[in-house]
Amino acid sequence: MLDERFHRALYTSARTARFVGMHPSTLAAWTAGTGRAGGGRGAVDRPAVVTSLEPVGGDRRVVPFIGLVEATVVQAFRRTGLSMQRIRQALTVLAEQGELEHALASRHLFSDGADVLYAYAARERDRQLRLLTVVNSGQRVFHEIIQNYLTRITFRGTWAGALILPVTERPLLRVAPDIAAGDPLFINGGAPLSAVRQRVASGEGLDSVAADFAVPADDVAEALHAIWPEASAA
Repeated sequence: MLDERFHRALYTSARTARFVGMHPSTLAAWTAGTGRAGGGRGAVDRPAVVTSLEPVGGDRRVVPFIGLVEATVVQAFRRTGLSMQRIRQALTVLAEQGELEHALASRHLFSDGADVLYAYAARERDRQLRLLTVVNSGQRVFHEIIQNYLTRITFRGTWAGALILPVTERPLLRVAPDIAAGDPLFINGGAPLSAVRQRVASGEGLDSVAADFAVPADDVAEALHAIWPEASAA
């Protein structure tokens, strides 16, 4: 049986980008796996880092749950301030050394990734990549920024099984691919994000909607502002 975490398209590219706090064009660069001309030197192979599937019919959903998790890890590395080229190098090392397809959504990334990346950086004398890891209590771990993102992932077996969306500073929304068809649910109250947003977008008062769904109004306000900031500013 195919694992739906990998093979069931749950999100559009635009929604995936919103859920991790990334611009859609940036996400597109990480999901693209085609070669690109580079400075007269021919095609440059840039393998896809974030998993996306072929669209079926008119359905715009192309990103499975595993792709959402991979995008979360990419965003974690982007928050360190490294260039896209250096981040891609780091993520490629983690994927290749882990010897696992979808390594960025695997338990091995959390348990062994910092050691793998540090060993590579030391071997290649790459000071920038070495800064992505630190020593904590005698163990090599990822930089705090990356670690904070990784702690939002819950694993089921080898692979990610649930995710607290990283777009909000506080842990507000949890996603599991086998619950509510992957719709984010508020941790406090359990209401589906799509239902809450639909009612607020239709003009209902935020406090009233929050009360109906038994979700703290502050949680609703923060989540909607983080994911749809343009609506909050309107």
